[in-house]
Amino acid sequence: MYEKMRAMERDNDDLRRLLLLEPRGKVSRNVNLVVPPTRADCDAGVIIMEATEYVPMSGSNAMCTATVLLETGMVPMREPETVLTLDTPGGPVRVVAACRDGRVEYVELTNVPSFVDRLDAPLEVEGIGTIRVDVAYGGMFYAIADAEALGFAVTPDEARDLAAIGEKIRLAARAQLPCAHPDNPGISGVTIVQIARPFNGPGVPTRNTCIMAPGRSDRSPTGTGTSARMAVLRARGVMRPGDTLIHESIIGSRFVGRILSDTAVGGGSRPAVVNSLKGRAWTTGLFQYFVDPADPFANGYLVSDTWGVTGTATQ
Repeated sequence: MYEKMRAMERDNDDLRRLLLLEPRGKVSRNVNLVVPPTRADCDAGVIIMEATEYVPMSGSNAMCTATVLLETGMVPMREPETVLTLDTPGGPVRVVAACRDGRVEYVELTNVPSFVDRLDAPLEVEGIGTIRVDVAYGGMFYAIADAEALGFAVTPDEARDLAAIGEKIRLAARAQLPCAHPDNPGISGVTIVQIARPFNGPGVPTRNTCIMAPGRSDRSPTGTGTSARMAVLRARGVMRPGDTLIHESIIGSRFVGRILSDTAVGGGSRPAVVNSLKGRAWTTGLFQYFVDPADPFANGYLVSDTWGVTGTATQ
């Protein structure tokens, strides 16, 4: 599925631009392309397209995809619980969906293994100076920064300032803190910055926001960000298998993460954790999109006033 994702990016990126750029899309929208799985043990494949990149895995997108597959009948629903497996570019993701009266009440994913790349890495950020970040993988690579040290409570009124600073941190981390997945070097580089409030113990809600290119705040608690942070907290010894992390977004929505077990990646060379993510998605509509042959903007356009901080359609 990783190879299919890269082929899509290389040969058919006009579809992403058509659906995500204006006038049909917006910077906070994602597209999940449902495709046949490449593995016999998976029920459906998914290629995840975001504003500036194709990502190996996304918790919120996987939750949305599983909900749509079941509520539309693309995958048969069984009540009170349906188990399915998504073939994602980052690896297979097991989904347990609680179902009642034809609706999905919540889903719980077993995410791909998450691990730490480095802790307390010094980072020079334009206009800020030297800060320290943790770099971790939860399906994408994150630089995790301390919200209190940056002066943020992580509230909606701070969103513009969070996006501006988060994008500066992201660009600095990509330049100064190279990283790659030990089992797939093609998955590389920090692509998201998590600005996190302090961790107050397992099961106690903690707020974060994830700043995604080209400089905008994720509206969800961010599933892969929750996984990346659990890997960091496990490495620091403050979370153990069985513990939960209740991650709250900038708008107050929550995911519940749980460390299931310890594992390793890179042939056993790097400690990692297997973790689950629990949340809910809602179907908001059915849409049709058209391209008139005379439309000069068939591939979309972007204008920096609404398209994040850096105003680009790629990383």
